[in-house]
Amino acid sequence: MSSIRILPDRVANQIAAGEVIERPVAVVKELVENSIDAGATRIEVEFRNGGKSYIRIEDNGKGMSPDEASLSLERHATSKIREAADLNLVSSFGFRGEALPSIASVSKFTLRTRCEGWDHGTEILINGGKLIEKKECGMPIGTVIEVANLFNSVPARRKFLKTDPTETAHITYNCRLFAVAHPNVAFRVLENGRSVFQSPACENLRDRIAEIWGRALANELIPVDVTDEKRGLRLTGLTAKPGVGRSTRRELVTLVNRRPVDSRTLGFAVLDAYHGRIQKGRYPPAFLFLEIQPQEVDVNVHPAKREVRFRNDGEIRRFVLGAISDTLAAERETVMPAKSEDGERKSERASAGASRAAPAAPERTSPTPSPTVRVTPSVGSTDTVASIPKPSAQPKAAVSPVTSAPVHSPTSRTEHSASAISKPEWRLITRLKQRYALFEAPRGLIMLDLRHADQRVRFERICNDFDKDGIVSQRLLIPQSIEFEPLASEALQGQLKRLNQQGFEIEAFGRHFYRIGAVPNWLNENQAEDFVRDLVDKIRQRGDARKSSEMAWQAIAKLAVEGSYQRNDFIADSSIQQLAKDLLACDTPHTSPFGKPTFSEVSWNEWERRLGGDR
Repeated sequence: MSSIRILPDRVANQIAAGEVIERPVAVVKELVENSIDAGATRIEVEFRNGGKSYIRIEDNGKGMSPDEASLSLERHATSKIREAADLNLVSSFGFRGEALPSIASVSKFTLRTRCEGWDHGTEILINGGKLIEKKECGMPIGTVIEVANLFNSVPARRKFLKTDPTETAHITYNCRLFAVAHPNVAFRVLENGRSVFQSPACENLRDRIAEIWGRALANELIPVDVTDEKRGLRLTGLTAKPGVGRSTRRELVTLVNRRPVDSRTLGFAVLDAYHGRIQKGRYPPAFLFLEIQPQEVDVNVHPAKREVRFRNDGEIRRFVLGAISDTLAAERETVMPAKSEDGERKSERASAGASRAAPAAPERTSPTPSPTVRVTPSVGSTDTVASIPKPSAQPKAAVSPVTSAPVHSPTSRTEHSASAISKPEWRLITRLKQRYALFEAPRGLIMLDLRHADQRVRFERICNDFDKDGIVSQRLLIPQSIEFEPLASEALQGQLKRLNQQGFEIEAFGRHFYRIGAVPNWLNENQAEDFVRDLVDKIRQRGDARKSSEMAWQAIAKLAVEGSYQRNDFIADSSIQQLAKDLLACDTPHTSPFGKPTFSEVSWNEWERRLGGDR
């Protein structure tokens, strides 16, 4: 008997489901794509328990006749293509005919549909790939598909699903992408009977983004509309104003022929266009629609069609880069004057803040204007280098004019090597390039990196506060409201208690909405929202490690140091001297939190060797 056999259709469908239906969000994606292909102008998505127990997709599309309904559940049955050559001209979302039979093979599947010309609909019930019943039913024109007990016939697959909130967040985010991709379609999403979001058909993309992602984000975007008729390319949508950035790519959405995709070509082209226009390490929020001839893009390279491949990557990259660059250049005329004024105001606040922190410093001079405007620093006010108040919980601690970090008693530290002695005897000689400071010490000359030193002092101060109660907070004059998408909301909720023990006052006041009422005294209130958003992104990036509150606080500290001294910031000589003193009181004074040296020493013996001694 031959050992090679042809698999039964039911088994083949279950194997195909492993490629196409990896989690509940894949079911929603495939069925919503079918609804859009059917010309629906209204789509409703309902699910329970993260989609594991129940999913329902209802639309008012053209529907199917009884015979078409039966054929749709056969493997590779499709109305979108007829032969292989048609793959070069695919303009629909679903076209391979795998989705419905694959879903039906791993769930309890119910299909109800009716098309124009029929006075009744068709209902088909399938359980684990087996046809249970087919009958007539009453319903309006359109299609309703219910998927219950997903992976009931392959329980091993259920073990790989995440928690209900995580699966819910993926479904919600995916529905948001479809809603943005098709503003002309009304969307409603329900979870466990509650409305997650609802958006009527919108006349334009900005209104849809305001409905789904929030008005604040919509107001930070500018329109893009560039066409290359010769190559058959067009880029439309909305992209961030210069200076507006996020700490992750979550809000950098790219669509090819209205299909949300992950594309390195498009992503890197957008990032290159913003080079020098946003802070390094941040990403511009954007919702960009690339229209391209179907034969110039392959949408069939990924089983779930999440990725695409262009026939000419270089040409697409150059077009997108040029389109975004031209759009930002045109916007510069209106953006730069406002930012320059804002930069002047920041310099004035920096000067005033420095004066309050060190009123007796005779060597202070007028701050040097920054040649560029620093936009949205991650924490603190990097321009007001001396504005953080002294914690009242430590009234006897000296405060650094640069960092406002308490100066810990050197006797409580392990005595450091080199020049880190119990009573520092570093004497400031001069500053160099607004980045370094040269000191004379008993053992030699020391070059101090001001930014790295400030980072170390800030980092240890925040970490030292971690296990303390009564961290000093500053209340916000007007509490700030902030909205997160579901995955981010879940991450914040898991750390909310610990954050509120560390000087924050963040409370939930709606589904995925939070209110910031107070922040620790080391964080400037005008940076509260940006800091919390960046913090949530950091926590999410740590995966399961976010459950460790200590690791979460380390993430906070690393975000905090990003707001440390910059070479364009004003700093008095007395502040530099105090910074050196604070640094030597740290547990690890020799390196920044990122492992970079804080100072370098050349001993007097080395100078004598280099210069020939007394001879």
